[in-house]
Amino acid sequence: MNSILTRRQILQRTACGFGALALQDIASAASNPLAARIPGMMPKAKRVIFLFMGGGPSQMDLFDPKPFIERKHGQKIDSPLRKEVTQIGTDQFLALKAMAPVRPRGQSGMIISDLMPHLATVADDICLLRGMNADNPQHAGATLQFHTGTFAEVRPSMGAWVSYGLGTENANLPSFVSIQGGGVREYGSAFLPAIHQGTKLTVPLDSKSLPVENLRNVSENDAIQRQRMDFMARMNRRLVGDLGGDANMEGMIQNMELAARMQLTTPAIVDISKESKATLDLYGVGGKDTNTFGRACLLARKLSEAGVRFVQVSIGGWDHHGDIRGNLPKLCSQTDQPVAALLKDLKSRGLLEDTLVLWSGEFGRTPWSQDLSGKSPIDKHGREHQPESFCSWMAGGGVKAGLTYGDTDDMGYRAINGKVHVHDLHATMLHLLGIDHLKLTSRHLGRDYRLTDVYGEVVKEILA
Repeated sequence: MNSILTRRQILQRTACGFGALALQDIASAASNPLAARIPGMMPKAKRVIFLFMGGGPSQMDLFDPKPFIERKHGQKIDSPLRKEVTQIGTDQFLALKAMAPVRPRGQSGMIISDLMPHLATVADDICLLRGMNADNPQHAGATLQFHTGTFAEVRPSMGAWVSYGLGTENANLPSFVSIQGGGVREYGSAFLPAIHQGTKLTVPLDSKSLPVENLRNVSENDAIQRQRMDFMARMNRRLVGDLGGDANMEGMIQNMELAARMQLTTPAIVDISKESKATLDLYGVGGKDTNTFGRACLLARKLSEAGVRFVQVSIGGWDHHGDIRGNLPKLCSQTDQPVAALLKDLKSRGLLEDTLVLWSGEFGRTPWSQDLSGKSPIDKHGREHQPESFCSWMAGGGVKAGLTYGDTDDMGYRAINGKVHVHDLHATMLHLLGIDHLKLTSRHLGRDYRLTDVYGEVVKEILA
């Protein structure tokens, strides 16, 4: 019998195999909730680095000074607040000028404070949003709204939504990592599968420390560890079969398998000791003020480069109700160099083009001063919370570089054009990732939920 196949027969048999391969890929994606997914639209960004400045950075001191307030420094100004919603006496509304000169930078002329000299050098790479707006004047509520889209209910964080929508680029790493994160609700997955919750990392301050507990493999060798994990997986899956299927158990199995893979690959990724001296110096690693946050930002770059879809880096301390003149420079000194270094490093590696960097607090601070003691001189005053308007910025990932979008009134209290609500910011971020925020939903308690709830518009004016 002639065993030689004709070209037509070879093509027929091979073509039949294509369908089987496609089905295999579909089945694999269905069984692996972190499998990389193709977004519904053409993405400009593949990943996000979110730099969260907890406490409310003062936009008036950093990005949005007002000549009216400068002229009225120390004098009483009319309160923009409705009298029925404030108990502050009219003598408390004293204009408070910027803590340092705030001047044009780069070819774009973007306004940035002298307190951020390093960020000033990359002004032409960022897109400054000066009309940001949120709904809650309290830290806890405003922080939750910025991270989850709501300040009242338990909802998935934006990193969890991105993981749910896109999966991971590296099967050996989680899709969402939170470095120095706050409460679990800021990086939690709520009703989404637990595999999408952010993996919380601390910042290793030496080569012996690891950012996750039990990350180091203590087994005799990798082969024995793999045998143990395979045995546990078989036993767990047998139990799942006996129970007729259990989503929580499946989630535990997937998390354990991911943890095992992380033990084999992550220690090398998070080890910054092998970075060049030039890179370490760029981020301020080893510096008196910049060491911790510099390490965090460098770790964020390494994780993003390795395929983590959403990296969140948090630092608190921006809540300056008193002595803002003495305290604001300290936070700027800790963060300015590492943040600018992150943008420069991403750009030099060709990563900024498809990495969206977001910098923001949960709200801003008032143009009038606040004196908690009632007796301090104005140079020791601070500022109150202000969700009505504040500044955030984005860079890379499809936003217009060097653009200042939005403006506030003469007092710097309300956005008068280019107003961007937190929901709009979330919708825009998802759009840049190739996701329609109206379609990224999860069924819970009888209805479909999404990050933007029933709100949100893509801010098309800032898209490149």
